[in-house]
Amino acid sequence: MLGLKLATDPRWVNLATISLEEILTDHAWCEQKAATTCISLIQAHPDKENLVRQVAPVVAEEWAHFRAVVSELDKRGLKLGRQRKDEYVNSLMTFGIKTGNQQLKLVDKLLLCALIEARSCERFRLLSIGLEEESLKKFYHKFMVSEAGHYRLFIDLAIEYGPNENYVRQRWQQWLDFESHILAEMTPRGDRMH
Repeated sequence: MLGLKLATDPRWVNLATISLEEILTDHAWCEQKAATTCISLIQAHPDKENLVRQVAPVVAEEWAHFRAVVSELDKRGLKLGRQRKDEYVNSLMTFGIKTGNQQLKLVDKLLLCALIEARSCERFRLLSIGLEEESLKKFYHKFMVSEAGHYRLFIDLAIEYGPNENYVRQRWQQWLDFESHILAEMTPRGDRMH
């Protein structure tokens, strides 16, 4: 469904279970960054009425996710650590169109968001089936479902605001190819969601 061209290394779930504090901290900050990104999209494109209407609730949802992860840390007597550099996202950002056609830049921004949501969805699914603790499995299953919806939303918005559906679908395949190369070169880390 997600179209990802390279599955997460199976060792990642085992690594993630080594330190719940680390993975929950990184997860919390990923949710915060997702909320901030959605706010930035709205600020940059107030004239795109459907985008504003569709993305505004995602801001609230992503912030609620941040709060839920912080609550999970608190419940376990763990601390929210510092935000860390996200090498995965920073590498992805090098692929997007930076100058020129505003329409194509927006499409790339939306596809970047869709890709991050798709990878997060895949990782949350792995946690929802690979963790031993039942309550954490359910916790991550809820996130998986939510991220799948966000992924679909960003793809749909890219199609709506792109030059045509064919361009967006071709560009999406380029993003997927680029992401698979990045992932192949990264060493799996249990203290990172991506």
